[in-house]
Amino acid sequence: PLSEGAVRPSQGKTLAVMQVCGGSQSFNTVNQMRVLGRWMRMITIPNQSSVAKAWQEFDDDGRMKPSSYYDRIVDVMEELMKFTLLTRANAAYLVDRYSERKESAEE
Repeated sequence: PLSEGAVRPSQGKTLAVMQVCGGSQSFNTVNQMRVLGRWMRMITIPNQSSVAKAWQEFDDDGRMKPSSYYDRIVDVMEELMKFTLLTRANAAYLVDRYSERKESAEE
């Protein structure tokens, strides 16, 4: 659930968006996931990744083959870690809203 009482479990969390596709890349899906993350008040990192023809990108053991897609995924995960480390201690401050403070004070 997006809201349980006054608690929003996703609020202030960092979000990385990645997609695997059976065919060609489709950034519409990735962009919509980014919009949903922002709507859920998540801190969405600027970087994202989409792996086209994913069935060609893995070996028989299920490990991703070295490629530009692999490098991009590592880039995204590094950025996710950096944003998480930078924002974790300040998440409550970053998602603090005047309208919600005002509403709480009126109750």
